[in-house]
Formats: sequence, C-alpha cells, structure tokens
Amino acid sequence: MDIRGKVVVCDTEDGAIYVSDKEEVKNAGGVAIILPNNKYRGFSTSEIDADILPATHLSYSSGLKIKAYINSTTKPTATIKFKGTIIGISSAPEVAHFSSRGPSLTSPGILKPDIIGPGANILAAWPANHMNSSSFNIVSGTSLSCPHLSGVAALLKSTHPEWSPAAIKSAIMTTADEVNHENKPIMDQTHQPADIFAVGAGHVNPSRANDPGLIYDIQPEDYIHYLCGLGYSDSQVGIVVNRRVNSQLNYPSFSIALGSSTTTQEFTRTVTNVGAVDSTYIIEIFAPPGVNVSVKPDKLDFTRLNQKKTYAVMFSKIRAKGKNRKPHAQGFLRWVSAKHSVRSPISVKFE
Repeated sequence: MDIRGKVVVCDTEDGAIYVSDKEEVKNAGGVAIILPNNKYRGFSTSEIDADILPATHLSYSSGLKIKAYINSTTKPTATIKFKGTIIGISSAPEVAHFSSRGPSLTSPGILKPDIIGPGANILAAWPANHMNSSSFNIVSGTSLSCPHLSGVAALLKSTHPEWSPAAIKSAIMTTADEVNHENKPIMDQTHQPADIFAVGAGHVNPSRANDPGLIYDIQPEDYIHYLCGLGYSDSQVGIVVNRRVNSQLNYPSFSIALGSSTTTQEFTRTVTNVGAVDSTYIIEIFAPPGVNVSVKPDKLDFTRLNQKKTYAVMFSKIRAKGKNRKPHAQGFLRWVSAKHSVRSPISVKFE
C-alpha cells in the first residue's frame, strides 16, 4: 500500500503506538498519524509525541466513526487541526485505563487503591535528549499521579508537622471526592461508573484534606497487625512479637469477606479529633447491597483537640434470594458534623 503523502490510521492491537511504528510510517512516506483506541482503552486519550510525525489520539468510539467513513468512500480525506486546550470538562475527573486497579491479592484485608489523583496528560519536567530539546513534556501514567499525591502529602506535613504518615493518608482518603464536576459518580475509561477497585476512597481533594475533622492514626508498632492481613493468625504473629495482638489495623477504609462460615464480622476503629474543640459527629451508613451494617455508638462527642473516640462496626451478610449475588459489593459510612464529613469506603467480598 502506498501511503506517501497520506494521514495514516494506525489500528494497533493494544491501542498504543511506539517510536518504531512512527518511524515506519515516516519512512514509508506518511505525513501524519491517527491512533484510535482499542475497546479496552475506551475514552482514555493521551498525548502522542510529535517528535517524528504529527499525530492525534482518538477514543474507541471516534475511531469506529473514522474507520466507517474511510470504508464509505474511495477517496477519504483527513486534516488534523489544533483548536486549543479545552478546560472545565464537566465529566472530570475520570479514571484512565492505565490506573492501577484492586483488589489487593497479597493483602485483601486492606482496600486498594487507597486514592486516585491526576495522572493523564500532565505537563511535567522532562530530560532533554536527541529527539526532544524541550525540558518539559506532556506525560501520562501512574508515575505522574505519585508526585501529585506526594506533593499533597508534603503540603499537609508542612501545615500539620505533628501528623504521622498514617494521619496524612487518613486525611487524604476521608476527604476525597467521590463525584465528578457534574456531581455524578466518577466514570472509568468506558464512561461507566468506576467501582471501588478503580477509585478507592475517591479523587484527592487537597483543600479538604487540610481540614479533615477526624483522622485515623496508626503507630509504627500497629503495623504488626498488617502481618495478620497477609494470612497469619493472631497467635502466629504473637509468637514472633512475644505478645498478644489484634489483627485489625486502624485504617480509614473497610475491606471484608463474608462467606458461608463467616456471615458476620466486627471491626473497631479509633478516630482522633483534629477539628473543632467542641464538636459532635453523627454516623451515616450507606450499606453495601446484601449486607447489614450497624455502628455503635452512632454519635461521637468531642470536647478537646486530639481527643480519641472508638467505635465498633458490625457487618452481617443478608441471605440472598436465588444465585444472582455479585461477587463484590461496595458502600461507605461517614461521620458528619456541622462542618466536616469524614467518609470511609467499604468493600465486601462474598465467598
């Protein structure tokens, strides 16, 4: 096929294009590239380096339309026009196809991911090389979300130097956004509501994280409990550390398993008041489908800063009618005061 002087649609199996692909198009005389997504990548589009040829990246649905147009005429034409950056997209934020998904296979007792953050089409510092003389580039990936979250953590540490790493993580998780700019559920790359294993607690909100109201703190020695989440029993861990242990970690989320033998589980959590000195929090429960959730006490009264309160959560499996129960369910609970909302996601696996 003669592609000299033509815009080439690169319909790759994995929906990605590499330097070698672009060089091959250029060497064959192509003048530009259109890259449509495969079905899995959906609406996740990112930059394509224009270091070899001009290029544009399209969603899966847009790619289908373009290919239908190509097949509808003997002389299809194409033009790539840059019309500026569009900001204020109402459906943002969305979860990209490359965003890490849960659940955690090594430690299912801890919900993963914890949080999501900006990671698609980020203007970032970039080492100059023989193909790109600029010191900045548009880059995508989980490695771009990491510095965003690290920066938020650094900001929180600067304003709250007494906070532990666990307190900072708690503040980030319990104040995260669970909806997009349209006040609708955050969507994934297929424009379907993203589940708990895609968003975790939600999208980071730095301003709210700076004033979370309550935090779930964890001391270094408490991470002994983490071993229990890896499949060791309390007695086995106790042999190693020479003392009794409780397998629960004071984490700002809940990840539980309910089966035929374990139909009920109880968890305790301790929160620390870092908000108003005199404040009252009332529990709100949004139970996962198929699960009864109860919290005692259902009200927490604080009279001083850094005061701690402990509550218990009971999860009970509801007997399903028929065999249509999904393998996972999600919900959340939140403590609400006059000023703050402290949200903890809940993931349930039915065994």
